[in-house]
Order: sequence, then structure tokens, then C-alpha cells
Amino acid sequence: MSAGFPDFRLGNVLATSFTGTLSERHGTAAERIPTPQRLVDWLAVNGLAVDSCTTAQLDLARELRESIHAAATAAALQEDLPASAVHVVNERSVQGRAAAVLTPEGERRWQLSPASCVEDALSVIAADAVSVISGERDGRLALCASPTCRAAFFDTSQSRTRKWCDMNTCGNRQKKARFQANHRKARD
Repeated sequence: MSAGFPDFRLGNVLATSFTGTLSERHGTAAERIPTPQRLVDWLAVNGLAVDSCTTAQLDLARELRESIHAAATAAALQEDLPASAVHVVNERSVQGRAAAVLTPEGERRWQLSPASCVEDALSVIAADAVSVISGERDGRLALCASPTCRAAFFDTSQSRTRKWCDMNTCGNRQKKARFQANHRKARD
């Protein structure tokens, strides 16, 4: 990972992990892909390696990220999906060249060709967003209970009652704050 940047928040769902490249949206925002190379790094970590990225491609990626976030948030709140977000997700989905392949373990993986570019990787992320937002996959979209985060995440827990986008960050901060409040109350 590139030094000096916040760590990536990796999850099991590509589309919502991608929206997590901008966290704490309602607090002090943390941009995890501030440079084209950082996007290349994120794509590689997520099995979508590309050789390079331009500033214009980074702008496309951020536009897709924000569109997925807007659509996933609306879906989690059971509101109408924003037309502009749907348009961007659909455009990115159809513009790429990637193939779904079957692994020896029986799982689906996306494969880019050696000549693939950022747009091909973005099409995979957009296609994943379509499957999540449309309800095609087993789980539910939810919003992080942290008032500074409010990230959309895909809850696949058995009870579908998960509250935090990531227990190691938002959930842990909440538990720590509750502990400190109880400790202060006990002291007083």
C-alpha cells in the first residue's frame, strides 16, 4: 500500500467496498483513492488489476462511486433510486470488457484481459452494484448507524440486523464511546 494514505476498508461485496473508498462522509471525510495510482492499488487488491490510470479515469471512478453510494442509500431507505445515479451505474456497466469465470472452488470471479483498462474494472464494480441494488443477491442494503459515516453496506448476517459498515472501525468507535460514557457516569 502507498504510504501516507488511509488503509483500504476491504469487504466481501465489491460495490459497497468501492463506496468505502470515501469514508466518514458526514464527518471528517477520508479519501482512500486520492490519486490515480491509489485507484490502481485498490483495483489490484480487489482482483481487478490494471496497468495504469489517468486523472480522467479517476474522475470516472469517483463518479461511479458516488452514484453507487446514492443508489444504495436510496435502496436502503426504500426510496426511489436517483435517475442520474442509475444512469451512471448503467453506463459504466455496459462500457467494459470483463468476463465472469468459474474458479476450481466453484465461485464466480471476474477476469480482465491483459490489455484491460480502468473502464473495464469499473464495469465489473458497476455490474456488482446492479446485482446488489436490484435485490438479486441474498442480503439487504443498510446504512451504517454511525452518524458520521452512514456508509451503505450489504448485510448478509443471518438476522439481517447488522448496524455497522465495519465492526473494526465504526462499531468499535461506538463501543468505545459507550464504554467511556458509562465509565464517566460511574465516576460521577
